[in-house]
Amino acid sequence: MKINPYQPDQSGMAYSVGTTLDRFIKFKQSDFPFASGELSQLLRDIALAAKIVNRETNRAGLANIGGAFGQTNVQGEEQQKLDVIANIRFMRALSKGGEVCAIVSEEEDAVIDLKNKSGKYVVAIDPLDGSSNIDVNISIGTIFSIYRRKTPLGSPIQMEDIMQPGSEQVAAGYVLYGSSTMLVYTTGFGVNGFTYETSLGEFFLSHPQIKAPKSGKIYSINEGLELDWQEGIKDYIDECKAKRYAARYIGSLVADFHRNLLKGGIYLYPATKNNPNGKLRLLYEANALAFIAEQAGAKATDGKSRILDIIPNSLHQRTPLFIGSEEMVDQAIKHIEKSKVSATV
Repeated sequence: MKINPYQPDQSGMAYSVGTTLDRFIKFKQSDFPFASGELSQLLRDIALAAKIVNRETNRAGLANIGGAFGQTNVQGEEQQKLDVIANIRFMRALSKGGEVCAIVSEEEDAVIDLKNKSGKYVVAIDPLDGSSNIDVNISIGTIFSIYRRKTPLGSPIQMEDIMQPGSEQVAAGYVLYGSSTMLVYTTGFGVNGFTYETSLGEFFLSHPQIKAPKSGKIYSINEGLELDWQEGIKDYIDECKAKRYAARYIGSLVADFHRNLLKGGIYLYPATKNNPNGKLRLLYEANALAFIAEQAGAKATDGKSRILDIIPNSLHQRTPLFIGSEEMVDQAIKHIEKSKVSATV
């Protein structure tokens, strides 16, 4: 019997389509010997729900699932139909997978106890960020954080399982639904991005080991709130303008963060007169993006402290957020600190 060793075909007729998300997760499973495969399966569950939300987003205009749902969420924000659909899809995927014991969602006023006695993980999620952009076909996203529960398996969920600082995350990521759909995540070993190939129904590795530029020429902030910004922000933005930096603000946190992560830039959502504690949510927005930022060599702070060091005290706690290229974040904070010194003189 003749046996030949396998030799990959290098011809143009058989170009490589790349590494799938499932295969990549399998390769990296050895990074978590304590997880016994549960974390890997949890990431697959999130990816599956993201594919379904991507499908619903793409057909929103045809299926009459755009527009307002007619209710407000716990944040006091008007829910869009796709907000509700995305929440249902992720809840269903996470509950059926068996790895999760509890979920914190932007769309739910309380912790959702899945009554899963073997679930080792807690997930905090914003099922659909940037929902005000849905009806005008602008990029939106999903943000998620994953924590290991602190209390013993089989025992009731406790607040210590939920109220963990961002530094305790074992994984975090986001999905960007835009001109192409991307899933970007970290498990504490760098940041990798996967692009969805619709004809094959798979996420493929497209952005391995993402590294954020140390500085950049893009700033992202809602300048309509300039009169209400905390002290020091206007001075920093004036400096950006003097340097001829580009203003880019989509109004979708995931999209703004993703662009600045790849190209170099800073996203700012400071405290304002109407929101003195900031507006973005700590548990399921700021923490996840801060973990990703730091793993990519970027930086995230609330203007006083590292985001990942903040101890949460409520489910829907808000925070100011300055996130992006390290040098730009440092410069913004210098302006804030300088304004405080000036105010005390």
